[in-house]
Amino acid sequence: MVSSTETGGVTGTKDKDYNLIWFVEACLSNALRMETYIQDAERANDTEVVELFRKAQADSRKGAELGKELLRSRLGG
Repeated sequence: MVSSTETGGVTGTKDKDYNLIWFVEACLSNALRMETYIQDAERANDTEVVELFRKAQADSRKGAELGKELLRSRLGG
């Protein structure tokens, strides 16, 4: 469902920029979480799961980097 109301007046940040900031934070948080999951799988000697979580971590890092690039260009830094 698409909302026609911009909530930037409440947050002080346009919705699209807020969403981008949220996305970067979520990607970074997921990369950290994956580190814990990787360590758990390594302790269990489950290389298949380790590989899955390492890929997920790399994808999260990539998403964060792409989001940070957009933030830099759009927020002037």
